[in-house]
Amino acid sequence: MFGYVTIKKEELKLKDFAKYQAYYCGICQDLKDTFGMQAQPTLTYDMTFLAVLLSGLYESETSMEKHFCAAHPARRHPCMRNVCTEYAADMNLMLCYYNLLDNWRDEGSRRSYLAAKVLRNSCRRVLEEYPKKARAVRRYLKRLHECENNRVDNLDLAAGYTGELIGEIFAWKKDIWAKDLYRLGFYLGKFIYLMDAYEDVEKDRQTGNYNPFETLAHCDDFEEKANGILTMMAAEAARAFERLPVLENADILRNILYAGIWERYDKIAKKRRKETESSGKRD
Repeated sequence: MFGYVTIKKEELKLKDFAKYQAYYCGICQDLKDTFGMQAQPTLTYDMTFLAVLLSGLYESETSMEKHFCAAHPARRHPCMRNVCTEYAADMNLMLCYYNLLDNWRDEGSRRSYLAAKVLRNSCRRVLEEYPKKARAVRRYLKRLHECENNRVDNLDLAAGYTGELIGEIFAWKKDIWAKDLYRLGFYLGKFIYLMDAYEDVEKDRQTGNYNPFETLAHCDDFEEKANGILTMMAAEAARAFERLPVLENADILRNILYAGIWERYDKIAKKRRKETESSGKRD
């Protein structure tokens, strides 16, 4: 489901892209140093956004380092690291661990089970350090399973559960920024869930898997309605962000919130338009 919260590279200044990449590599290095090399492939762009956001908001003291990595062994890469990248790495591992367990339980994926087993001991420390966040993940999975099993025809309910989870993770500390961070995470989480459902609607129709867009997808104006719903979620997330006094990294964050999160949508919508036009010509 994750992976939608990324940059739009062509609209980002070179210095900002380099900085964003350094944060990404910093979290990757945090995963390696804390949990071992087996944790590095779990890294998502969504948690990179969180690290950039929290670093800009809290203006945490950040170190610039250079490291070799397995993916790019030829030269050392710049890594920006601070307490925010450490937190993002912890949340990244926890989400990946529970996602693997969920895949195993839902699909019987032995590969997911073995991967979760590898991460289990590493994840135990995160669960002990952040019990409230861990409870939020378990509560989310339980509620989502109920939605799927009952095939709940309610977009807001299913998406809201993901919003609550991401909101809890974004609200790092109990302070004056917690409310707006939670709200930003809540609507971004809803956007992620609905974007994933929008992308998979045709595949789920064929396989019979649950999709909250199932009923709406049969309407002639499905594309228009889906765009409107996603736009509302993105707008609310952006509104919550603009209430936060973020100066550092603001250009990177706005690039993601106003353009980057729409990258996959634009590609999918364009592909479907072409398929519809081609189908119309054949008819």
